[in-house]
Amino acid sequence: MAGLKKLTYLRVDRREFTHALRTTVAAMASFLVARWFGLPESYWASVSTLIVMQSTVGAAWAVSKDRLAGTALGAAAGGILATDAAENVALFGVGLFALGVLCAILRLRRSAYRYAGITLAIVMLIVRTQPAWIIAFHRFIEISVGIAIGLIVTALWPESEAQFAAGRASDR
Repeated sequence: MAGLKKLTYLRVDRREFTHALRTTVAAMASFLVARWFGLPESYWASVSTLIVMQSTVGAAWAVSKDRLAGTALGAAAGGILATDAAENVALFGVGLFALGVLCAILRLRRSAYRYAGITLAIVMLIVRTQPAWIIAFHRFIEISVGIAIGLIVTALWPESEAQFAAGRASDR
């Protein structure tokens, strides 16, 4: 029976093969959708999908809510703060602290704050050719596309708790 769970020609556990296949399909789909919408940094959609795809359906939903909320807060703060003060490290620090306090007030988890801070850093500290609010908007949309595709694939092609646990055990 154990032999049936192996893809004999590759000597790869079928769970791992399937996980790699569904993750690849989702990441490619999110990249292509973001590219179809003309988003300038479509790779962020794939990165978000990769994060979502490493979880079970229930865990993916929690990760996705945190990432979406954090990205929205970070993009809004970055779009506002960087409009007249791009690459201002002091203002970045103030904004980062304010996001931490805001996330606490809103009772968001620390991972939402992490994503808010990452987005704030990207919007405020990168060299850009467009206004900060456009960069912030694109970032939010790119992340949202990745989350949506990841959740859709995770829901339509779920990985069982047992498969997920077996995959996590092989990470050690």
